[in-house]
Amino acid sequence: MYSTILSVKVNTINFKIPSAFLKHEVEIDIYVPDGILGNEKIELLLLNDGQDVAKMNFTTILEEAHHNKRNHRLIVVAIKASGDRVMEYGVAGVPDFKGRGAKADLYTDFVIKELLPFVKKKIAMPITGRVAFAGFSLGGLSAFDIAWNNPSVFNAIGVFSGAFWWRKKDLADGYTDADRIMHHLIDHTSTRSDMKFWLMTGTEDEKADRNKNLIIDSIDDTIDVVKGLLNKGYKRPEHVFYYEKVGGKHDVPTWETVMPAFLNWAFEV
Repeated sequence: MYSTILSVKVNTINFKIPSAFLKHEVEIDIYVPDGILGNEKIELLLLNDGQDVAKMNFTTILEEAHHNKRNHRLIVVAIKASGDRVMEYGVAGVPDFKGRGAKADLYTDFVIKELLPFVKKKIAMPITGRVAFAGFSLGGLSAFDIAWNNPSVFNAIGVFSGAFWWRKKDLADGYTDADRIMHHLIDHTSTRSDMKFWLMTGTEDEKADRNKNLIIDSIDDTIDVVKGLLNKGYKRPEHVFYYEKVGGKHDVPTWETVMPAFLNWAFEV
């Protein structure tokens, strides 16, 4: 008896999309599995900070994720950040204490009204499986915000070393944890009840420890996001998965090592 091993080749196509909302072109890389027939389950992942994805061996990661999966194809769109990244990424309508993220609403409009129609036209086949949005650091915060606020579009969210510290008040101006913008959004709004959340931090993400509890802020802030989601009724591990990478840093090599785990959990590839 012989067993068949299915190998999937992934091609990368680069595009530049003119955005009326952002007033500049946005460069994207689309990673497309070869030989899609159209009868497979086709799923879609958007990734912020596509310039970091380009530094990974992402084609191989995606090919390995597809290994021996006959009826599943995942298409990935890596969106490269512009020079105005700290203004376009963030939480729509709520700039931080330095005014950063003031264009996050325009970036949301770009993603929903310009990018997705462009991508779907290029794919030219229905997306029959999950649609997820993920990102790294501030790009992760942005992905969370956009997916949370567009539950009819997205099914899953992935955040690698997320900038959940994003706050309305500076530490020197009487800051409390209630000033964290994303935590407030989670507490006071809602999204789809079956949304899936994959959150990751590294134990060496940073050194900052504003409350002096011997736990770095990135871990504290992410765990508080998990708590907020559980308070909304989401369950672990069905809806929420937290990955704490021992020795993980706030860098591309760390995110590259955990990317397969995210793809496997979010898409069950």
